[in-house]
Amino acid sequence: MDKPQKDDQADHKTSDSGKIYTNHSLRSTAVGRLSDVGLESHQIMSQPVTACLLSAAFFGALGSSFIYGYNLSVVNAPALYIKAFYNKTWMERYGEPVAAETATLLWSITVSIFAIGGLLGAWSVSLIIRVLGRKGTLLLNNSFAVIAALLLSLGEKAKSFEMLIIGRLIIGVDSGIALSVLPMYLGEITPRHIRGSIGQFNSILICLGVFTGQVLGLPELLGQESRWNYLFSFLALPAVLQLCVLPFLPESPRYLLMERRDEAGAERAFQRFLGKKDVSQELEEVHAEARAQDNLQTASVLQLLKSPAVRWQLITIIITMACYQLCGLNAIWYYTSGILREAGFAENIIPYITLSTGAIETLAAIVSGLVIERIGRKPLLIFGFSAMAGFFSLLTVFLSFQDSVSWMPYLSYICILAVIASFCSGPGGIPFILTGELFEQSYRPAAFMIAGTVNWLSNFAVGLLFPFIQEKLQSFAFLVFVVVCTLGSIYLYFVLPETKNKTFMDISQSFAKINKMPVPSPGQEMELVLSIERDVNGKGQDVAKMESSF
Repeated sequence: MDKPQKDDQADHKTSDSGKIYTNHSLRSTAVGRLSDVGLESHQIMSQPVTACLLSAAFFGALGSSFIYGYNLSVVNAPALYIKAFYNKTWMERYGEPVAAETATLLWSITVSIFAIGGLLGAWSVSLIIRVLGRKGTLLLNNSFAVIAALLLSLGEKAKSFEMLIIGRLIIGVDSGIALSVLPMYLGEITPRHIRGSIGQFNSILICLGVFTGQVLGLPELLGQESRWNYLFSFLALPAVLQLCVLPFLPESPRYLLMERRDEAGAERAFQRFLGKKDVSQELEEVHAEARAQDNLQTASVLQLLKSPAVRWQLITIIITMACYQLCGLNAIWYYTSGILREAGFAENIIPYITLSTGAIETLAAIVSGLVIERIGRKPLLIFGFSAMAGFFSLLTVFLSFQDSVSWMPYLSYICILAVIASFCSGPGGIPFILTGELFEQSYRPAAFMIAGTVNWLSNFAVGLLFPFIQEKLQSFAFLVFVVVCTLGSIYLYFVLPETKNKTFMDISQSFAKINKMPVPSPGQEMELVLSIERDVNGKGQDVAKMESSF
């Protein structure tokens, strides 16, 4: 910040509305003192992870992210049986086989309507969480999973393919809500020094859901014509498990204090999540921000889009979430079985070999969760997208020579596994963590709505456009994803600040320069002013002690 800006803000005054304006040098001193927290940071880092926090992360993700991941893979194994059911039902209704174009249309709707449901779910999040809160929304969301499981599993007996299509729409709504609310909940209940690791439960359970769908879809289990409907019945199990556990876990303390004004409830939530009785520092930090919220209500999507204070945070989330879907991972599944056939593997063992893709996904996500607080979000994202670009380039070369060199399909499959591992090492989960970290409390619901919209629209676009791209470019189709991954890495390198072990205020301050905002946002300014006044009057703790585990 240049000298004239400091001079312009030398005066301070109190307006008629009661807003406090403090001089820049005093704010700078406060920021410096807030950053000088060596002892406090050491104590924070030594805090154990409580069973309450782990339970909230695991069971929250089990009834949310796991179901989303499971639905990404569960329709693959019974695809032929579902199409046969559609044809049989059409015959019984109309007395003639379904036309090829109609059959293709019905199957396309069945697959793609999942993304449409996800988009509807993402749009509804902001409204629902205002009424029910984070935990309440997750609990309500289980009803969508149970209803969808009933429709999908009973559609065959009812001789209604419409039930399957509606069931896919409803489970899409469930996933759209889950992918917005769960990262928000985990980010708000977790101390900042493990916020990334706990946030990666979202990614880990997505991958575990994909792997579970692959395993249960094996012919020896539920991947048979007489059992395929039980694949969808399984959807109710994780939802019921979450319903049994989550009601006994606390709501987000930040939500309780800032939006419900329930200080006693927020204190109990902090105590359970942190495993300690004295949570005065955590309460004081959120209390200051809560007082600021009296003048800064929860922002709408339109207000978020118009606000210059969060302009580059919003651009960053849109680009990162778009790259998450457009980086080409979904297209990988199109080639996996064909490459294995070219390698000479028997058709009946290909499903077992493809299990390695799900296993690699899960393993890479777990490793990412273990190292994210050491390495950081930014390096993992850039490494993941850059590695994907490299392996997609190699895969393009290997696919070009696959017909002429007998051992080339093996290298192609190794590249596929490497692409999957690269994705799950960072891009597979960190975009959801960043959406919660880059925005303050008032902007967070609207930010997740926009991120969810970009996510599901990009998902739908890939499913719609990739078959045409593949038809035109053949094996060179992956070069499109090379460009996307490369551009995403370059943008993140120059724009994204590192967010590990930083408070939400620190992260917002990291964008102040690029947003051309010379002063802190209203919430940060009020928090600093309140801290300074207590310090000056001798009525509160030292400003440095305001630094809490959050």
